Amino acid sequence: MDIPIAKDFVPLNKITHNIRSGQAVMEYGVGAMVDFVDQTLMTTTPELWDESIVHIHDERLERILGVDFFGMPGGKDEYPKGITYTRFPQWYFCPRCRRFQPLKEWIIEYRRKATSKKKEKDPHMKRPRCLDCKTDLVPARIVVACKNGHIDDFPWVEWAHEKNMGGAKPLCNNPILKFETGANTTAGLEGLVIRCDSCKAKATLFGSFDKDAMERLGNNYTCSGFMPWKNQHVPCGCTPQAVQRGASKIYFPKVVSSLVIPPYSDLINTSIENSKRYAECLTIINDYEPDEKESKIRARLDKWANEIAKQIARDPLAVKRILERKLFEKNSDSDNELMTSQRYRNEEYDALTGAISAETFDGSDFVREEQCVDLYHIPGLKRVALVHKVREVRVLTAFSRLNPPDVYIMKDQTEGGNGLISVKEPESNWYPGYEVRGEGIFLEFDDEEINQWSLKTSDSGDRSAILNEQYSSSYQGQFLAREISSKFILLHTLSHLLIRQLSFECGYTAASLRERIYCNLPTEDYIMSGILIYTASGDSEGTLGGLVRQGRSDCLPRTFFKALETAKWCSNDPVCIQSHGQGRESLNLAACHACTLLPETSCEEFNVFLDRGLVIGTLKNELAGFFSEWLIERRSMNKKTGE
Repeated sequence: MDIPIAKDFVPLNKITHNIRSGQAVMEYGVGAMVDFVDQTLMTTTPELWDESIVHIHDERLERILGVDFFGMPGGKDEYPKGITYTRFPQWYFCPRCRRFQPLKEWIIEYRRKATSKKKEKDPHMKRPRCLDCKTDLVPARIVVACKNGHIDDFPWVEWAHEKNMGGAKPLCNNPILKFETGANTTAGLEGLVIRCDSCKAKATLFGSFDKDAMERLGNNYTCSGFMPWKNQHVPCGCTPQAVQRGASKIYFPKVVSSLVIPPYSDLINTSIENSKRYAECLTIINDYEPDEKESKIRARLDKWANEIAKQIARDPLAVKRILERKLFEKNSDSDNELMTSQRYRNEEYDALTGAISAETFDGSDFVREEQCVDLYHIPGLKRVALVHKVREVRVLTAFSRLNPPDVYIMKDQTEGGNGLISVKEPESNWYPGYEVRGEGIFLEFDDEEINQWSLKTSDSGDRSAILNEQYSSSYQGQFLAREISSKFILLHTLSHLLIRQLSFECGYTAASLRERIYCNLPTEDYIMSGILIYTASGDSEGTLGGLVRQGRSDCLPRTFFKALETAKWCSNDPVCIQSHGQGRESLNLAACHACTLLPETSCEEFNVFLDRGLVIGTLKNELAGFFSEWLIERRSMNKKTGE
């Protein structure tokens, strides 16, 4: 196993260097930079984390991703190492004397000037400081990254000499840089100057963010293939881009989420997964050779089942049946590299629609209540289900830079030049992940009615064709062919509009609500036409009941109408409603921040494939939307009743 080796592990202050488990999987996951109080650090590969981690299980997701469990170091004293970090970026400057050099040079200076007592207590200078100025050092604000996920420090020395104001200069033998503000105090990049005290070369940062800036740098500058999160270099050769350290495009996590549904949410299933003996069995199995694994497991299965059954006070035969399913069916789907999120959610859809009977299991993580849909009087609505309890497992499998990953594919798909970097080594048997619990509202719509509307209204096909054409020419479309149907756009946009309105009605913020779109591809036989709006939190906030209450028949119709009525007119109209492409890579039509977009943590598709024109109509065709006629009738009825 090619596991990176760390030279030193330096304990950090647990108060100032502390993040939540959700952040360690989302925005601050492996390969991401974290701005702590005194320095910027990058989260390292999980092979360098604390060996003792909290095990999280989701049998379905483990089978698809081909791992034994998911995990995250806990926050207690029994996890002394926890999540590990490396120092990046490595260039720091002193805001007082303006000296600018790599951190290793600052540390050499620290070890030369600091007192013996101080060096003995803190040999690594955990808090970067300039000993001359007694001032905290500041990390560089600019780095370079490439589309293959690599990242490195900006070529400060090369830039200062090649872009010298008086003409390019050769690199001097001992460059001593200073980071200064221009004498004319010019705003913008022109006012930021890199000066070399050794040869007097100096250059502004003007033009450093141009896409071809590194191509125009001397000596044919290319990506170094640096991966700081595991301290390795790999061959790359593509041209990197300068990016601000805190820019959103510097890190896109590839997070796969899964609802724990029956029978995997059974109380006995959960008890087995949480038992100490089951974790020990997984450790033993991981040491077996592949060709002898099944025979050795079968030889010990009865013994393990009895030991686990004794721990959790359950019937050994029932425990054995579940162990057989877990251990022998584990990799049945793992070879399916093109497992899509829609196909994976077929089982979830069965659970949410009631196709899996609640009488067949003793659920602890999934509680569903069917409602009488006839009381809602919403066109096309086929089923309403209130999900009182749901557990979601979120797993970080990979990440990308500059361009976001496609959430459509379940597995990390790190081969083929799509820019994805796996967060773990191939031989590791777990991914970083965490679990959250919450509540939700599930709405199922009549697929036949949606198909009839789509065939009757030419606008639905025309507008979806625009998005399909723009997707095919996008970055993601180069690697994955995908058809965005008018039904998907309708369901996705409706979900956004409802979340925005529910945030006013139920007490949760929009960022606390999430969506799951259940929509089959036109080529698939399994029909899905539904949306789940839910809240999932690591604490009790996610199960307070406020969202479920809004799903009942005396609340939801009013909220539904308000959501569509608010979307009828956007403050950016008529520009927004007449748009033929806006948002990232023009993958939205009539949808902007003023009317439809959500916090990106709430949206499955990073706020693309949205168009309220297919929901409420357009200026040219008021009846183009699926709910246009209902809106007109409801508005007329409200005028008569004075509401």
